[in-house]
Amino acid sequence: MNYLGIDIGGTAVKYGIVAANGTLLCEEQYEVAFDGYQTPILDTVLKTSQTFLQSYGIAPCDLDGIGVSATGQIDSVRGVVAGVGGNIINWKGAPIKQALQTQYKLPVTVVNDANCVALGEQWIGDAKGCKNVIVITVGTGLGGGIIMDGQVLLGQAGYAGELGHFSIAKDGRDCTCGNRGCYEQYASMTALIRSVREQMPLQELPQLKKEEVNGKLIFELVEKGYEQITSIVDAWIQDIAVGLVSLTHIFNPELILIGGAVSTQETLFIAKVRNKVRALAMANFGENLRIERASLGNHAGLIGAVSYLIQKGEADG
Repeated sequence: MNYLGIDIGGTAVKYGIVAANGTLLCEEQYEVAFDGYQTPILDTVLKTSQTFLQSYGIAPCDLDGIGVSATGQIDSVRGVVAGVGGNIINWKGAPIKQALQTQYKLPVTVVNDANCVALGEQWIGDAKGCKNVIVITVGTGLGGGIIMDGQVLLGQAGYAGELGHFSIAKDGRDCTCGNRGCYEQYASMTALIRSVREQMPLQELPQLKKEEVNGKLIFELVEKGYEQITSIVDAWIQDIAVGLVSLTHIFNPELILIGGAVSTQETLFIAKVRNKVRALAMANFGENLRIERASLGNHAGLIGAVSYLIQKGEADG
């Protein structure tokens, strides 16, 4: 049995053929923002999905279903984009499930992309065998997913798991969601880059231009021992830890997985987050808690989308 996994992001859509055991057999990626979303993302998906299947000689009748991971607030019951963050136009209201079912005559499920990362890690990643897991992805924004008692936490319509949008500072920074002090405003890579750029006049590197600052450069400077940069990064890690402690006290996970490019920094990032969370959490909550890097990287969304499709089929069957 093989399935089509689709991972729709704000800049690209990824496709993969996923076997029933979670093995990714092939994959391709196509742009979705090539004309500033004037061409609706769903139109691009319907077209490029056909291109992908044809390029590998795969007919829809060769597939057992389509699992979709999608950016935005996803109504997983109806398979519709119910809400959109950022500047993505022509995406809210997109009937992903209906459109793909009509085109391919196959079962289709649609889940938020961050929840799919959690599902992928639970299926064949570092969360395999775990029943209570929190996954956060640190990037331009901050996403996440929650596995409780072996099931992904979706809420009444599929919106649960918006981990970037609970407040850690009630009088804090304005957030794109309309609230203030959201976790994403302090714990994302965007937040770290902003902090470094804001404090550049105080840095040991006055010749460095603000627009040159990115996550990779920041950690290179930390590794080289620049103390003020290190101090800013440590404050950022503290904010990440504060949010994770709150989530730990609410959900009592056995495992926290951290994804995103920064998660490759074991010594300078993951280990520091781990130590801070264990120091701040109440003793019983931190006693058997593991905090690790998410292992599936950019493949997690594809794989998690198919995992949910299979689970849903088994539950409905």
